[in-house]
Amino acid sequence: MILPAPVLELVDATVVKGDRPVLDGLTLTIRAGEHTAIVGPNGAGKSILVRLLTHEDRALLLADGTSPVRVFGNGNWDVFELRSQLGIVSADLHQRFVAGNSEGRITGEAAVLSAFLASDGILRYGVVTDEMRRKAADALGRMGVPHLARRWLDELSSGEARRVLLARALVTSPRALVLDEPTTGLDLVARHDFMERVRHIAREGTTVILITHHIDEIIPEIERVILLREGHMAAAGPKPSVLTSEQLSALFNAPIALEEHDGYFYARPGGARVESSKRT
Repeated sequence: MILPAPVLELVDATVVKGDRPVLDGLTLTIRAGEHTAIVGPNGAGKSILVRLLTHEDRALLLADGTSPVRVFGNGNWDVFELRSQLGIVSADLHQRFVAGNSEGRITGEAAVLSAFLASDGILRYGVVTDEMRRKAADALGRMGVPHLARRWLDELSSGEARRVLLARALVTSPRALVLDEPTTGLDLVARHDFMERVRHIAREGTTVILITHHIDEIIPEIERVILLREGHMAAAGPKPSVLTSEQLSALFNAPIALEEHDGYFYARPGGARVESSKRT
């Protein structure tokens, strides 16, 4: 049996911004169907990792001139073609749609349709078919927000808008769903509702990659956790072996107490301090 290509493969990947590496010789693999959380403090390199996955950033070439980044087995995607294979939801994307859209204000339906055109809005000369509109309506329905199709996106609550963007992420039937700090700005109820919908998506079989620094966002369906710190991989493996007080205390350089309940992990400051393993 031929196994599907991994969603993401990095081999000694380095990304330099200014005069310093923000990812430094990172090697990791995320396999198809392997729901994964990438956890780290601010500045750990999480967002850069997402931008490598989406080809918005490029890593330094290896010594043999090849790319250290492969997505679905391909190291040289056309960016617009790749966008149809990856569903993306992030607070930054939300802001681009609401505040920085070059096409002006857009409706919930238009936001979802824009996924077919790999844009942040309906292009003036983009062709929108009846089949696209049908799929957009179905996606909004799956997320429980069909009534938002004609509403302006900038008039919706943050929770409503984020569910529209989740519909957008799924409308092209992507091979993986990438969630980059997806609940930033959401209240407690909206946050819970959003992550419950992600749980359903994971159970349906779409590979979920969650980038977060909130341990309690790691849904029970996620089996693997990668810890990032200062552009390096601090730990990676099955969730129970990686999400420990010792590992998290070292990651955040502060004492962290950890509890588990019904498949969720909850972290809070407290307990004996664990010294950072970083040498100075």
